[in-house]
Amino acid sequence: MDEASGFGATTSSSMFRNFPLISAFVAFALAQSIKFFTTWYKERRWDPKQLVGSGGMPSSHSATVTALAAAVGFQDGFGGPLFATALVLACIVMYDATGVRMQAGRQAEVLNQIVYELPAEHPLAESRPLRELLGHTPPQVVAGGILGLVTAVMGRLITMAW
Repeated sequence: MDEASGFGATTSSSMFRNFPLISAFVAFALAQSIKFFTTWYKERRWDPKQLVGSGGMPSSHSATVTALAAAVGFQDGFGGPLFATALVLACIVMYDATGVRMQAGRQAEVLNQIVYELPAEHPLAESRPLRELLGHTPPQVVAGGILGLVTAVMGRLITMAW
């Protein structure tokens, strides 16, 4: 089958040349790596959870969707429906990171404190704490967006050189 149909042997090889997909993955990996090394620098300890966890500086979600949208724009043009779709997706993800997910993290903090203060004989006293670092502050989202944009621009410059 041919590449246009999305099936066949050429599909797997073309996936490795998919500029928007590669840009998104590279931006995600860079953001998570920055968190990993920043934790080591600040706390002098290696925390492998930083390589896959959410929350923190920079936002890997923002970096990923911004790189994706920018790469789609560079590849297919900024005036088309594909870029519009990627841009709206990016805006929703970044809004969610600073809104809903940030508030869920704050609620987790309060709930964990309530559970901590329960008497030992209470059935919930031994429950596992909720994850508190879920969302992002606006500067974390902006930093992730800038990282994603820079990643896509650098990718574009590299692919233009080939």
